[in-house]
Amino acid sequence: MNKLNILKMDGLGNDFIIIDNRIEETTLNKSQIINISDRKNIGCDQVIFINKASNYDASLKFYNSDGGEISACGNGSRCVAYYLMNEKNKKKISLQTKSGILNAELNNNNSVCINMGQPFFNWEKIPLIKKIDHKNLKIKINKINGEESFGGFALSIGNPHVVFFVNEIDEYDIKKIGPLIENHKYFPEKCNVTFANIKKKNHILVKVWERGAGLTKACGTAACATVVSASSLKLTERKANVEFEEGIININWELTNNVYMTGKVSKVEKIQISI
Repeated sequence: MNKLNILKMDGLGNDFIIIDNRIEETTLNKSQIINISDRKNIGCDQVIFINKASNYDASLKFYNSDGGEISACGNGSRCVAYYLMNEKNKKKISLQTKSGILNAELNNNNSVCINMGQPFFNWEKIPLIKKIDHKNLKIKINKINGEESFGGFALSIGNPHVVFFVNEIDEYDIKKIGPLIENHKYFPEKCNVTFANIKKKNHILVKVWERGAGLTKACGTAACATVVSASSLKLTERKANVEFEEGIININWELTNNVYMTGKVSKVEKIQISI
């Protein structure tokens, strides 16, 4: 059994195992990723690999707890950015990901702002199975009491999302509804599912069922998707706070079309595990 040095970090409870491959490369297969992500073991929402990049500070690869690779992870990118900025004694860095180049900046001790790039609304980019009104997919959702409603705003923030705006989030059993919508026929690559309640024009309460990870305490790209969709529907301003179980992420969808995400990250915990 091999020993592996890892880093453990989280952004508002959305937690990550981070493996730094820049000095010594480590490769994990799908079953190993599933094993270390299991809450009965170390446990995390995503596993992140930091790799060397010739023109950027680092290149990142993300894997959900089900072992599947994903293109984007907002909170994970902020955590890695914080770790690297402290290591390099820099206030700004750039990270290469499958969804594009992410530029991050350290605001204070543990608050990181990252440019998540531009949202996509085209059905082929999200992707959806066919051309359909992405602002209202008319997907049926049921309250716990059985009451039906229809909706769903679909978009991509490096990965596919669908957002449902509801009056009371707790009236929905997200653990039951989440996996059904994640695997809905409209989404050939599955999707992240967000239930959002507009509290004010600049404040949204959310809960997220994350593709390949399940119910999560926070999700950065879901926060971005929520503000972009809410603003598109004229429900909120382009800049708003998104409230999760353990805190707030600020999202600013600038007129340049770039989406900036700012929030706190945890301290870096160094752990040795067996694989």
